[in-house]
Amino acid sequence: MKVISYNLRKHRAVGELSALVDRHAPDVLCLQELDTTDMPASIGDLRLADATSRNRLGLAVYYRENTFRLEEVRALALKKSMHDRVLKPAEERMLGVRLHDIDANRALIVASFHAAPLTALNSLRRHQIRTALTELQRLGEGLPVLMVGDYNYPVFKENLSQKVREHGYELNLSDARTYTRYRFFRGHYDFATSVGLQIDKVRTLPQGRSDHLPILVTATVSAPAKARAA
Repeated sequence: MKVISYNLRKHRAVGELSALVDRHAPDVLCLQELDTTDMPASIGDLRLADATSRNRLGLAVYYRENTFRLEEVRALALKKSMHDRVLKPAEERMLGVRLHDIDANRALIVASFHAAPLTALNSLRRHQIRTALTELQRLGEGLPVLMVGDYNYPVFKENLSQKVREHGYELNLSDARTYTRYRFFRGHYDFATSVGLQIDKVRTLPQGRSDHLPILVTATVSAPAKARAA
């Protein structure tokens, strides 16, 4: 399974999506910071599963319709930062979908995630990540889960990785940095968190109009694994 995650930087990179899908042929496309009122029902061979509706800058998930059958969707509002309370850019920061793999006859969960901005504390972002992963398990207990997106966590990633492992998940970074806008904040921002999946590779794709670079996650279903509740 191939999954692309891309923060569009306030919808600026939306025009790149068709070429991105054509070139890399992902099975799932997870997007952040998009105008959900300006998204097509399909991009190449991918069908829109759903998009958030309460955000100024939203989330969306697309999936390959001839590979998966959409079973359920869940959007989640997470604990708010001061930035969220004042500017209200994002009410819903996680969008998860349960997909049924038609050929393999099994279900899995994929989610697009966008953590609070850098003005918030890492502790708040860890709380958001933990809550999102716990909620995704409610889409199907014991199912493989992959949550990708903009985690806004450029420093102390080792601590985050340890916290994620304590709840039964693994955190994977890409092979090159994914954020370039500010000199002192350049680094890895876009991660993949998973359980029940073998993450074969996380590759940073070339930069487009966004300050984030897309990531391409290649994963296979591994032996059943159950995450611990947060």
